[in-house]
Amino acid sequence: MHSADRPDRYAVIGHPVAHSKSPFIHARFAELTGEPLVYERVLAPLDAFAPTVRDFAAAGGRGCNVTVPFKFEAHDLAVQRSERAALAQAVNTLRFDAEGWFGDNTDGAGLVRDLQHNAGIDLAGRDLLLLGAGGASAGVLGPLLAARPRRLVVANRSVDKAQSLVARHALWAHRHDVALSAVGLEDCGTGYAVVLNGTAASLQGAGSPVPGAVLGPGALALDMMYGPAAEPFLQWAREHGAAARDGLGMLVEQAAEAFQVWRGMRPPTAEVLRELRTGRAG
Repeated sequence: MHSADRPDRYAVIGHPVAHSKSPFIHARFAELTGEPLVYERVLAPLDAFAPTVRDFAAAGGRGCNVTVPFKFEAHDLAVQRSERAALAQAVNTLRFDAEGWFGDNTDGAGLVRDLQHNAGIDLAGRDLLLLGAGGASAGVLGPLLAARPRRLVVANRSVDKAQSLVARHALWAHRHDVALSAVGLEDCGTGYAVVLNGTAASLQGAGSPVPGAVLGPGALALDMMYGPAAEPFLQWAREHGAAARDGLGMLVEQAAEAFQVWRGMRPPTAEVLRELRTGRAG
């Protein structure tokens, strides 16, 4: 239970975390909703994620966000999981319930809301290309399929990894009447309405791992990264005539989903995203 002088504690746990905007976002959510909480950054050693989370919970933490590279490990720590976390087999939000930790994945819901609500892109009936088959793509694929695009292609350097991800989502895709397939990066076709980058190419300064022909007329290209890491991909998109969008809106919207998991209410996001875009965030 929280009290006025002892607000509930939450954190983002990852490696690295110094760059994370999540403390600013959740502090603003707390102000806007009147919820008594504090939110921290916790750096977990690469070989000690689980002990770091357990120590935070034992010290009074109520829940945490999980960032790279621990989302698959977080899935295994959860005793109970949301349907979307079970489908992704990756968790980015933990709630430390007394009867067993609850794991959720809010990445996909955050991405879809940013695309549809903030960017004004209707995904229904469109052709989507998802680049990458790691934790980022695993977290967003289910909600993207639920938005009912006409088809969704997952492209990855290692085709078998993309095929595994697609196979896990095959029934879900069928349920939502979406043509879902897996290909290599060199064989992903042309003319997509929306191209989503979930690879680490931007972090390596490589721009896009696929040619500009994947972008159809009036396409939107979104990098799930934000800040300087996203700029090479965004520059590639602009050079090929596409609308370019980074992952900042996705970050805010997935944080709002996590806040709802923890506090039972969804905070307003527009003002917080505007503040981040205009550089108010620390």
